[in-house]
Amino acid sequence: MLTEKHLENYADVLWWGLTTARRQRFRKGDLVQIRFHSGALRLAEILHRKLIEKGLQPIIRLARTADMESSFYHLAGRQQLAFIPPGEANLSQRLNGSIFLNAPESLTHLRTAAPESIAAAAVAAHPLRTLLETREIRGDYAWTLCMLPTDALAHHAGISLARYTRQVVNACFLEAASPVSEWQRIHRRAATIKRWLDRLPVAFFQVESASTDLVIPLGARRRWAGVSGRNIPSFELFVSPDWRGVRGVYGADQPSFRNGNRVRGVRLEFKDGRVVRSAATEGGRFLKKQLAMDAGACRVGEFSLTDRRFSKIDRFMANTLFDENYGGRFGNCHLALGSSYANTYAGDPKKLSPAAKDRLGFNQSALHWDFVNTEKKRVTAVLIDGTRKVVYENGEFLR
Repeated sequence: MLTEKHLENYADVLWWGLTTARRQRFRKGDLVQIRFHSGALRLAEILHRKLIEKGLQPIIRLARTADMESSFYHLAGRQQLAFIPPGEANLSQRLNGSIFLNAPESLTHLRTAAPESIAAAAVAAHPLRTLLETREIRGDYAWTLCMLPTDALAHHAGISLARYTRQVVNACFLEAASPVSEWQRIHRRAATIKRWLDRLPVAFFQVESASTDLVIPLGARRRWAGVSGRNIPSFELFVSPDWRGVRGVYGADQPSFRNGNRVRGVRLEFKDGRVVRSAATEGGRFLKKQLAMDAGACRVGEFSLTDRRFSKIDRFMANTLFDENYGGRFGNCHLALGSSYANTYAGDPKKLSPAAKDRLGFNQSALHWDFVNTEKKRVTAVLIDGTRKVVYENGEFLR
């Protein structure tokens, strides 16, 4: 279990993450939501105290339990699935920050729920997510999140709760003399690599590993993002590429849990930017249903790389937040199908309208699903003049 000192440090790191992610400074009276699972109650209490001490207005939201989620997605009718509670849009217009404390009590309780029901609820909530994204671009809203160890996570990761907790403590520097200083150090190192990548006149990237041979066009007016405070932990550097030219094959050797479904051994084949063939050794039916959620669900929204020198995560954690930041022996890359990230636009993000996104090849979708590859790999940047430059190999950026 995380100790009281761990939790105090976790709260300080989350506040660093939230203030780093927000372009404007927080002021007294600003609204900050704490949404949490019941297993994260003590961390929520500590955060609540710290926000009160800073003069902020905490808004407390208990996330649905596994039983609540199960009854909702198994029993709700069409109108219930699409229902948005009164006041949610107004709250989304006024929130200045949001912190989510993820402590799932189950990972498989939705495995028999209809994928169509899950997709319908996601599509209905998409306008609120778009509203928050727009306010985030303006700089008056930010979010961060973390994950706390639970019996369910440890079970599906195949390790004891004590070993799982140790991974969380190490990954988030919770026993460092100054955890926030550690994150500031990673933040500075990542910024140097992002500047290097942004200076390269890249036409496209070629990703090669045992299961992958994929071409990813960078697209116009892109910039690399990551280690921004939005996720704790976060070591990945990512970009939302021009989905229209993605071609080739991508394999994910790490399993993924999504909406109660375990999906493993994913293979995606792309042509003209779209998945034309998908397969999985486990969860293939669910995968196909998710990729048919909307027009953008079968297109790439994110390409990401993690340097193993940053991340202390060295095993499968059955949680995307940790798995997409895997360090291990060879680092990882992950490819996300679905929505793109506006913060990887190199221009004024306030001008990145839906029409502008379409023109530039930024994907739009209610889905965002990360598929992680931890194999030994090489990533080559093919520059506009045809020069080939290896930018990532053996789990490290080659700056």
